[in-house]
Amino acid sequence: MTNSDFVEQSQINAYRADGAVLIKGLLHDWVDIIRAGIERNMASPGPHGAENLKDGESGRFFDDYCNWNRIPEFEKVIRESDAGAVAAKLMVSDTAQLFHDHVLVKEPGTSKQTPWHQDSPYYFVEGEQTVSLWCPVDPVSDATLRCVAGSHLWPKPVLPTRWLSEDNFYADEDAYLAVPDPDADGLSVLEWEMEPGDAVAFNYRTLHGARGNESASRRRAFSLRFVGDDARYVTRPGPTSPPFPGHEMRDGERLREDWFPTIFKNRIQ
Repeated sequence: MTNSDFVEQSQINAYRADGAVLIKGLLHDWVDIIRAGIERNMASPGPHGAENLKDGESGRFFDDYCNWNRIPEFEKVIRESDAGAVAAKLMVSDTAQLFHDHVLVKEPGTSKQTPWHQDSPYYFVEGEQTVSLWCPVDPVSDATLRCVAGSHLWPKPVLPTRWLSEDNFYADEDAYLAVPDPDADGLSVLEWEMEPGDAVAFNYRTLHGARGNESASRRRAFSLRFVGDDARYVTRPGPTSPPFPGHEMRDGERLREDWFPTIFKNRIQ
């Protein structure tokens, strides 16, 4: 299967309108490699590795990011799979530049939900052409990813918070919307049962979260974040996540290629 077979125009339209869409089988052929990379990551977490449960909460909720250049399985998937090409097609961009990878694991009996949030306010990049590809390597029926349809078009970003301490990431609350409760507020929430290798594509500005894993099986997910042609560096009102210390980029510049490689480039350029 070629990259063009994964995405139809109707999916591009849905992505533009809703900010999220399901791509069946995108990384189906890479599931075993991703699983091996996740196990390597969990055995040797990077500097951003975190446990996201408070004392007394059941299960285990592990996440880590920015490990692709030290975990060969992740780099192989990034450079050799169709993820970059599909990202470019969904973004309607001639290029797909890697921002970072992210591993999220909820072990059986983990009742904690992933808090509602948008990725964009945490990041030092802005642009219309952004996409995250969230891919489970286990069947997902309980611990589903949940995306609020159309939230990428909201006039103000949602205030970012820290997952464990639950305090605000930045002090200037007036510049942000308070974190909503989509279920209580009656917002349209998209979620899908998924097979290993399926992917949910969502915009950095899409409000999303995930259910707890009350099942008897693991829920391991591998997420790849890409930016397109219009993405530019922007200064935030505080430290960003991921922080990328020493990057030396300035407002309005494209992300530096030696740290954020272009994975796909349209051949007609």
